[in-house]
Amino acid sequence: METEILTVPAKGKKRHWKVWWNLTRPHTLTASFVPVILGTIMALELDQFHFLMFFAMLVASIMIQIATNLFNEYYDYKRGLDNEKSVGIGGGIVREGIAPKVILNMAWVLIGLSVLLGVYISANSSWWVALVGTICILVGYLYTGGPFPISSTPLGEVFSGLFMGTIIVLISFYIQTGTITTTSVLVSVPVALLIGSINLANNIRDMDGDKAHGRKTVPVLIGRKRAIGVLAVAFSLSYMWIVGLVIAKLVPFWLLVIFLSVMKPINAVKQFQNKSEPIQMMPAMKLTAQTNTIFGLLLSLGYILSYLL
Repeated sequence: METEILTVPAKGKKRHWKVWWNLTRPHTLTASFVPVILGTIMALELDQFHFLMFFAMLVASIMIQIATNLFNEYYDYKRGLDNEKSVGIGGGIVREGIAPKVILNMAWVLIGLSVLLGVYISANSSWWVALVGTICILVGYLYTGGPFPISSTPLGEVFSGLFMGTIIVLISFYIQTGTITTTSVLVSVPVALLIGSINLANNIRDMDGDKAHGRKTVPVLIGRKRAIGVLAVAFSLSYMWIVGLVIAKLVPFWLLVIFLSVMKPINAVKQFQNKSEPIQMMPAMKLTAQTNTIFGLLLSLGYILSYLL
């Protein structure tokens, strides 16, 4: 039986709230709350808004995202992917001396709390939501857990975009309205692309380390330059998709307010093209996450403006 030991942090380091905050990987949390906000705002078009359902969905989504990040922290450490010099991790285990078992237990506690919220949501909407939510939780765990982690395959971007983007948008819309519309599905597509882009940006930064450990991520398979090209295409398609929906008169023209954020993805791509070291790519990763945040919030604002004007 393996014994977990709570090691003592290196001299001069103190345990405080910032350590635990970093473990949540806050720059990734936009992937959990932006889809919930957008799906809820779209429901206003049908004159539907239930605050408690929205709040429960928001908190549950954030908890699942944090739990996924903690699973990532634990299993990457167990597989030898993380060390004290690793870039872009919470570092609770390798830098702060927190016992791996503590990280894992925290993740399961958050999953348990999110399940309780899911029961409330399902009881007040449909138990099909519980089934879909369970699948989302399972995917969050299998992303880095289990014998064949999704994060080690070229499907990481697809799974993160689909389950954290499209499905969360649609669940948030459904629990407010009791239905799924064609428009809600179509509007969720660019959100999925941008959440997948956060994952791709992470894999571009970690390409050398992933390759050394035998991981088959998209950048490892097609190379860094082409992966950056894929990222640029995903950014462009996200914006053009909304333009197409506006032209087709499926969504209000106010949604074109998304172009106020266009410099974020442009600068992200430039940063990736001009940097080669993982630590140097951190600003590009932040810009990628900011693109998802601002794009999603501007989409929501566009809908609000269409309701008011």
